[in-house]
Amino acid sequence: MFRRHAHPFSAWSRLLSAPLLLVPLWTRRWWLYVPIGAWMAVNPVMTPPARDTSSFATRAILGEESWTRDPTSEPAVMALAGMATATLAGSMVAAYQHRRTGAMVCTGIFVAITFWEWKLWADRFAREARPVAT
Repeated sequence: MFRRHAHPFSAWSRLLSAPLLLVPLWTRRWWLYVPIGAWMAVNPVMTPPARDTSSFATRAILGEESWTRDPTSEPAVMALAGMATATLAGSMVAAYQHRRTGAMVCTGIFVAITFWEWKLWADRFAREARPVAT
């Protein structure tokens, strides 16, 4: 799954789809979670595997794959994941309460934190892909 999700289109479109989670809360149309859930489920497998690692998104997702095997190896990523979860939850609460500014600010912070996570994962991928000197 990670090889397909590492395709730049899959990675970027999934990240940029995060605001869709707010729509059913804002509109009170709970059935909208069905197509959104389907999109989120299909997205990581809809593309072919990434052909190379020239894309930042590809390196980030492949670094995430490595990180998932030992999440405690990078405490900064664990802390960022907690912060990202909290800001996404905050944006969802704000959307439910029809607080546009709060929803937008929290979603923006969520995306910024996710970019930071991607940077750390891409760095991890680069460290692991570097040839070892003999």
